[in-house]
Amino acid sequence: MTDVTATSINASVNASDSWNLAGRTLSSRIIVGTGKYKSLDETRAALAASGAEIVTVALRRVDLASKEPTVLDAIDRKKYILLPNTAGCYSADEAIRTLHLARELGMDDLVKLEVIGDPKTLFPDNTATVEAARRLVKEGFKVLPYCSDDLITCKRLEEAGCLAVMPLAAPIGSGLGIRNPHNIRLIIENVGVPVIVDAGVGTASDAAIAMELGCTAVLMNTGIAGARDPVLMAEAMRLAVDGGRKAFRAGRMARRDYANASSPSSNLIE
Repeated sequence: MTDVTATSINASVNASDSWNLAGRTLSSRIIVGTGKYKSLDETRAALAASGAEIVTVALRRVDLASKEPTVLDAIDRKKYILLPNTAGCYSADEAIRTLHLARELGMDDLVKLEVIGDPKTLFPDNTATVEAARRLVKEGFKVLPYCSDDLITCKRLEEAGCLAVMPLAAPIGSGLGIRNPHNIRLIIENVGVPVIVDAGVGTASDAAIAMELGCTAVLMNTGIAGARDPVLMAEAMRLAVDGGRKAFRAGRMARRDYANASSPSSNLIE
């Protein structure tokens, strides 16, 4: 009898459940940020524990002229796909200039677009995001836009040529989890590009819920970096994303208003 281990089964399942982005085939469905870690060593360890293949960096928060090591030095470009992002930009023009800088630095044209509309909540400016996305796509960028959990905005971003949409689960850095799963589900059902939940994931169960809803992937930073043990939380997030994805593929049981016995009710012992 063949000895099939859990490890070999998991490897087979993961290999058959890859997804595609910008011409790349990916097996990991977790994307991680690189801010707020205590050290570059902790950053490296958390990235490794997460199993991520895509790592995002806020360009405006990196001192590119520094002679000291920066977060860019913690990212092995042979191992990870670097996703430059425009965090901290408050206009379409500002975001576009930032990504032009990324291109001049030799970074990939795959980019995360953020245009913030409110400094207190860090909610996105959806109108400016759509405008910036249209311009960037015309210039050859492969755009992943952060946006509100609004179906119409997501449709407009898809029409603009974005490769995916990235609706927030909750405000950036809040750790509140998915506040409006109904909206996320509507977006998944009505757009034809990958849906990547971005912002608000606070713990492993939040990541699992996102995947159980049918999201393609989850992006997180503070949920890992802000944990008491970031490296252990990175591993927990990886397992949660994997478990949530498997649960989605398996298809959950139907919800019922009343109990339904697990064992048959016929031929009972008297």
